[in-house]
Amino acid sequence: MDPAVAAVFDVDVHDLSAATRRSPRAAFARQVAMYLAHVVCGLSLTEVGGLFARDRTTVAHACEVIEDRRDDPELDGRLEHLERAVAALIDALAWHRGRR
Repeated sequence: MDPAVAAVFDVDVHDLSAATRRSPRAAFARQVAMYLAHVVCGLSLTEVGGLFARDRTTVAHACEVIEDRRDDPELDGRLEHLERAVAALIDALAWHRGRR
């Protein structure tokens, strides 16, 4: 998921898991990645926080920021594409595991 988010928002994939905030663009892309991990992957706020080395309240804030900004049609379109891509990846992994 991280490579897709990094590509869509034109940031280095390593910035998404960096311990520091980095650029505003990278911080926003990280918020998107946390949002997708929570909403699409169904991970708890605590689980997402562990993946991104952030507190669960930071993840909750990220999700609120993304939800608030979905009023922007361009951003909403990007998020819809990412949501479909992540969901397809989850389905593919589940299918593959079922074949074992």
